[in-house]
Amino acid sequence: MAPASAFRPHPWHGIDPGPQFPEVLTGYIEIVPTDGVKYEIDKQTGYLKVDRPQRFSNFCPSLYGFIPKTYCDTQVAAVTVPGGPPVATGDRDPLDLCVFTDRPISRGEILLQARPIGGLRMVENGEADDKILAVLVGDPTYGAFQDVAELPRAIIDRMRHYFLTYKRIPGDAGGSVITVDPVYGPALAHEVLRAARRDYDAAFGS
Repeated sequence: MAPASAFRPHPWHGIDPGPQFPEVLTGYIEIVPTDGVKYEIDKQTGYLKVDRPQRFSNFCPSLYGFIPKTYCDTQVAAVTVPGGPPVATGDRDPLDLCVFTDRPISRGEILLQARPIGGLRMVENGEADDKILAVLVGDPTYGAFQDVAELPRAIIDRMRHYFLTYKRIPGDAGGSVITVDPVYGPALAHEVLRAARRDYDAAFGS
C-alpha cells in the first residue's frame, strides 16, 4: 500500500486544527514540563529546533505548543479582553497553547486533542501574545473541565509567573515589558481562536 503522503506536513501550515474547532482542537506540542531547553518550531522547515536553554529554574507548568493554521495579528489584537491593556497587533506567530494533563508526557513534537477552557492575555512590548489554556481530551483529572475557573488558583499563578519571568535575567533592568493579565474564560478563548484563524487566512490564504 502506498503511503498517504511522501512528505511530512508542516506542523503549522499542513495540519488542520480539526473539524470541531474551536471547541476541540488539534495542538502541536513543542515543550513539556521537564524540558530544560526551550524548543520552538522552525517556521521554514517545520522541524523542531533549540531556541535557547532555559536560563534558570524556569520550567513550563504545562505542555506548551501552538495551534496549527492560526496567526496572531490585528484580528487577535482587536478582541477586547476586559481589564487587558490596549494592543494594536499580535506578535505575528501561531497562537500559543498550554495543555493540562495529569499524565507525564516525556517528549514534544507530538499532536494531541485539547479542549480550550480559557486563556491569558499576555502582552509583550505592546503586542498581543495570548496563551490559550486547554485540557487534554480524555485526561482522567482535567479532561472533564469546561472552564478555567475550575482550575486550582495555584496552577494559574504558576502559569503567570512562568510567562512573566522566563525571559528575564536577574539584575537586568532592561528587556521586554511583559504583562500577563487578565485570565479569561472559554467563550472569549473561542473568540480569540476564531480571530487567529481569520488572521491566518488573511496572511497565508484559507
